[in-house]
Amino acid sequence: MAGILNFPSCGQGEISIAVAGRGLRFFSTSSIKQRMTTTVSRPFEDDIFHSHRLALSHSRRISKITRPSIQMALVERLPCDKKVAKTSEILAYDLVQGALVKRSSVMDKSIPDPPTAVLLHGILGSRKNWGSFARRLAQEFPTWQFLLVDLRCHGDSASIKKRGPHTVGSTALDVLKLVAYLRVTPRVLIGHSFGGKVALSMVEQAAKPLARPVRVWVLDATPGKVRAGGDGEDHPAELIAFLSRLPKQGQLSSKQVVVDALVQEGFSMDVAQWVVTNLRQTNPPSSSSLNFSWVFDLNGIAEMYKSYEGTNLWKIVDDVPRGVHVNFLKAERSLHRWALEDLQRIHAAEELAADEGGGVQMHVLEDAGHWVHADNPDGLFRILSSTFGGI
Repeated sequence: MAGILNFPSCGQGEISIAVAGRGLRFFSTSSIKQRMTTTVSRPFEDDIFHSHRLALSHSRRISKITRPSIQMALVERLPCDKKVAKTSEILAYDLVQGALVKRSSVMDKSIPDPPTAVLLHGILGSRKNWGSFARRLAQEFPTWQFLLVDLRCHGDSASIKKRGPHTVGSTALDVLKLVAYLRVTPRVLIGHSFGGKVALSMVEQAAKPLARPVRVWVLDATPGKVRAGGDGEDHPAELIAFLSRLPKQGQLSSKQVVVDALVQEGFSMDVAQWVVTNLRQTNPPSSSSLNFSWVFDLNGIAEMYKSYEGTNLWKIVDDVPRGVHVNFLKAERSLHRWALEDLQRIHAAEELAADEGGGVQMHVLEDAGHWVHADNPDGLFRILSSTFGGI
């Protein structure tokens, strides 16, 4: 069962606690006492924590390396002597904790970190996409905690005026800075679609603060070229372009008007209903008329999607760093086309990585379209469970 501990926006809350020299405010609730799955939530926003990058070694090892034992490891944190994170610049996030996670471990770093998984949404999504799935994981694996993040230009992080360019790489660095600020060491990275490439880019950019071993799950995305689906299927680029032609912020009268417009344009009802979850009422409920605005930064998202299409991260798969295991999951009814060359290249990397202290593996999720965590959550849960049970 679960109690909820919230991190509200900066300047609110009742209990002030210093973590690594930074004041964090916790909003206490009566549900904390119930000790269910704990959710630590805060619309923190992305920071300029430290621009120093630690390079990954991609040198091949000729002799076979014994796979390292999987255990909790203390890793060096990113230094913070040059640029200090600002609480107003940290990405919005939720931290869902299992019942056996010691609550004080979030604040008291004398207690070893619980194993942490980071869950990343795709384009036009938000951390809420992962909410129910993360709570289910926390109930099944009560010693784990799950960090759900609103990526730049999305959700509660959209209010942050982020410096461009809005790319896969800059988005990954955002998340690396967040985990450094929170002083957690992710053991698992799970990214859906755009978030899958972000997870791969996190591995590419820094060996730390990522622990070793670390398992990466790329859900229905390839490392390289993005191939849109066939005729009659939804195209994200076209969806973004259409949304940009809708009335400006605060001029949308209802969610249903947007749903109808999307369906009339040829988008599926499922996608239309999903997109309008990003609408928020901008005038008081007592007003005679209703106005809605998007919670995301659509211009920034358009730039992010363009980067997603053009970013090539095959080198991480072809030359997987030691201690990293990359899992690809293809939806049976994927929105994107998985070319034969993509599948062949992933399978070729499986054998090579196994001999060099890393790992690559391919999975297929049956009875699911691109929205894997909504279409077949039970199947996805079964596939992912092996990761958490093995660490």
